[in-house]
Amino acid sequence: MSGHSHFKTVAATKNANDAKKGKIFSKMGRVITIAVKDKGPDISSNIQLKAAIEKAKEFNMPKENIERAIKKGTGELVGETLEEVSFEGFGPGGISIIIEGITDNKNRTLGEIKGILGQYDGKMAGEGAVKWMFERKGLLIVNGKDKSKEELELQIIEAGAQDIKWQAGMAHIITQPKDLEQVKKSLEQKQIAIEGSSLAWIAKEDMNLEEKNQEKAHKLFEALDENDAVQDVYSNLVSSE
Repeated sequence: MSGHSHFKTVAATKNANDAKKGKIFSKMGRVITIAVKDKGPDISSNIQLKAAIEKAKEFNMPKENIERAIKKGTGELVGETLEEVSFEGFGPGGISIIIEGITDNKNRTLGEIKGILGQYDGKMAGEGAVKWMFERKGLLIVNGKDKSKEELELQIIEAGAQDIKWQAGMAHIITQPKDLEQVKKSLEQKQIAIEGSSLAWIAKEDMNLEEKNQEKAHKLFEALDENDAVQDVYSNLVSSE
């Protein structure tokens, strides 16, 4: 698929060590807290919260961690003052990057992101300098190993998907944002397991890099994923995988 999504990194860490899992749980907890602050703790009316809790459960995040994150969102427990942040930049070879996160200190996180980009021949960009190259879409990820590619693609199209892109045996299903939940429900009714579901930034045009810069770009993505505040990283890079 065009670009890099945090799903790929998270999927690779399902069997990670305790320290790595702790970092993932911390990031997921922040998403839950922000979702509760935005639209309340009722999952029947808060789609963002429902999706965040479902993802947390997929990774066996302890129930008490989830409950603690919800209570931080309602104010029952004292927590950090969190805010959502979005940064735009350029990476190795001039690829375009969008970095989204949740932080308790925007200035500190900005400095950290600048530093990481600088280590890998990247740089920050002004607001709007990159986002015009992307579109906001719904994104579902499905493992294609249990069905033939043709059969799975037919079922995905029937479910109302807009586009399908393949990466390392995984179908990345693109929808209109408003259709994300309906397409997800339709696929689940067909007994198709969803590996990940979110709104994402999808590049309008893909960009290829020579091998040297491809490698440097993936190291950049890994370094960004390691940052405590970073939740998602998107780019217009065509993956070599």
